[in-house]
Amino acid sequence: GPVCESGDFLAKEYPLPPMAHNELLVVHSVGAYGFGMGSNYNTRGRAAEVAVENGIDRLIRDRESFEDLVAPELKYLD
Repeated sequence: GPVCESGDFLAKEYPLPPMAHNELLVVHSVGAYGFGMGSNYNTRGRAAEVAVENGIDRLIRDRESFEDLVAPELKYLD
């Protein structure tokens, strides 16, 4: 995973088929990698969320940016 923890992984020794460049992979039930249990550990923004229904996907939550994370603190810097 993207943080500095040796135990940070979604799965071990799970073979995946060959994938094309820019092909997407859906991983269900990701626990702390999802928005509900996610955190901003190591100042990492939460991932975007996409809902898929009847084969149609739509973005339901934007990815958090660094600016999103620090915005509540900026008012105290003046």
